[in-house]
Amino acid sequence: MEEKRKVIFSGIQPSGQLTLGNYLGAIKNWVKLQEEYDCYFCVVDLHAITVRQEPKDLRARTLEVMSIYIAAGIVPEKNTIFIQSHVPAHSEAAWLLNCYTYMGELSRMTQFKDKSQRYGDSVSAGLLDYPVLMAADILLYQTDLVPVGVDQKQHLELARDIAQRFNNTYSETFVIPEGYIAQNGAKIMSLQDPTKKMSKSDDNPNSYILIMDPPEVIRKKVSRAVTDSIGVVKYSDEQPGVKNLMTILSTITGQTTEQIEEKYEGQGYAQFKKDVAEAIVAELEPIQKKVKELVADKAYLESIYKAGAEKANYVANKTLRKMQKKIGFIPVSK
Repeated sequence: MEEKRKVIFSGIQPSGQLTLGNYLGAIKNWVKLQEEYDCYFCVVDLHAITVRQEPKDLRARTLEVMSIYIAAGIVPEKNTIFIQSHVPAHSEAAWLLNCYTYMGELSRMTQFKDKSQRYGDSVSAGLLDYPVLMAADILLYQTDLVPVGVDQKQHLELARDIAQRFNNTYSETFVIPEGYIAQNGAKIMSLQDPTKKMSKSDDNPNSYILIMDPPEVIRKKVSRAVTDSIGVVKYSDEQPGVKNLMTILSTITGQTTEQIEEKYEGQGYAQFKKDVAEAIVAELEPIQKKVKELVADKAYLESIYKAGAEKANYVANKTLRKMQKKIGFIPVSK
């Protein structure tokens, strides 16, 4: 008998264009995971509206993110690719889980503290509450493993605490998810301030590379990337800019940092930067071409997200019904 595969859930917000950091830190690894796990890859549009979105842009980006998943090598037939808002159980389960989450827990979340300082009293309840929606996303699919970056670890811990609390109150309902840190899950930093993570919300467009950036833009941004006056290609915390470019090159080409150091010994940065830019262009160009084809084929994308929604709804509703029953709600008789 075939052994049941472990479940992985992950998603990306369509709140802006995706960066090289999203690709190398998440999507490129997802492609490998699909061979071993039962994967749910979601475009988390409900999360995107915690900050104001232009409706037509949100629609376009939702389809673009989905297209990037597929163009990068995530095979629709092997995975469940779906749009979060197509599965109402996410919103309903989030409300139920809200009632098992404490205000103190939510107000201690680092991301909320950062954002509430920025927005003051006009910070939305959605920004406070979105870790509970994230918990619902994960728990509805009885997820075993969640690929997480360092910045989301705290939210995963909260999801685990909520699941444990619910299980302790009502008996086993949820699998307690673990974080999955990929061996080569690179954290890509800003090209202009390599102490910060690469982010599409950065004010300086030279600090990030977008997955859909044309080759000449990529070359220009890499040539302007901050390095240092040491002039040696070395993987060292003392040289964060060079270290970041080496991480990018290593993640794309599979070369070790030692091999990269050896290759550029005594050469300075010009050729090194040029080679980093060419590696990025070679990696992204076929993906960009495929994304453009997919975005133009609305009927194909619709067939993927409809099939994904059907499967996701089936699995999520099974968990939701279990939650409702345990809480004491009266089911609608068939």
